[in-house]
Amino acid sequence: MKANHKSVHRLGDQDSSEPGGRITDLDATGLLCPLPVLKIRKRIRAIGTGEILRVTADDPASAIDIPHYCAESGNTLIAQDTYGSSLVYLIRKSSPA
Repeated sequence: MKANHKSVHRLGDQDSSEPGGRITDLDATGLLCPLPVLKIRKRIRAIGTGEILRVTADDPASAIDIPHYCAESGNTLIAQDTYGSSLVYLIRKSSPA
C-alpha cells in the first residue's frame, strides 16, 4: 500500500477536529519497536470508523512497522511524512476492529 506523501503538522496531544473526520493524536516518541504499533492497535480500537489517528514516532523501524500494520489490519495509511526529527503518520480507521 502506497501512502500519499504530504506535509503533516501535529496539533498537539489533544483530540481535534478536521473536515473529513475527527483526529486523535498519539505521541509514540521515545518508544521502540514493537511499542508504537502496540499503542496504535490499542488506540485505534477506541476511535470510530472513519476517524483519523495521527501518530508521531521517532523510532526508525516505524517507517516499516506502521505501514505494515495498516496493510495487515485493514486500516488506511493516508499520509506519512517527516516533521522535524519525528515521523508522522495519518491512519484512517477502516474497520470496527
